[in-house]
Amino acid sequence: MNALQERILKEGKVLGNGILKVDSFVNHQVDPNLMDECGREFARLFAHVGATKILTAEISGIAPALTTGIHLGLPVVYARKSKPITMPDQVYLTLAPSHTKGRMVELIVSPEYLANNEKVLIIDDFLASGQTILGLARLAEASGSKIVGIGALIEKNFEGGRDALASLGVPIESIACIKSLDDGKITFVD
Repeated sequence: MNALQERILKEGKVLGNGILKVDSFVNHQVDPNLMDECGREFARLFAHVGATKILTAEISGIAPALTTGIHLGLPVVYARKSKPITMPDQVYLTLAPSHTKGRMVELIVSPEYLANNEKVLIIDDFLASGQTILGLARLAEASGSKIVGIGALIEKNFEGGRDALASLGVPIESIACIKSLDDGKITFVD
């Protein structure tokens, strides 16, 4: 069992409706040592894909994307959920449903930081239905870039996200893969 799985078992809370709260080490308070270990693992898993840039979603994807970027020596771009005044008028924008927010959210990237012909590695905190990652893929494709891999800290494989992403035809890796959250119990895929 890896360190992330151990931490999920120790501190993760099943809130029902497929929601796993990992706020004490990933989503609100971040454990930098754990994120560094996860970034090192993603760097190992994706060393062969030839990525030139890492893309994630604000805000929970930033920590694992950043540590992955450190270990791969790559810049990290994160899709904003609202457009700041410093961003140009012309942007890449898509909508994606948020399970935890219970609504659609915007994902916005400036063309200044996601250019044509990038080889993009997507790193995010969760892979559940796959809709946020598909949104990130749409942003990359709109820029003329190519997706070369997808990494998620935590995959909830019972939500079908991996199947939703299969058409992208890239390697998909997760550090902790959860089979079930039934009856408040966290069960990992073997």
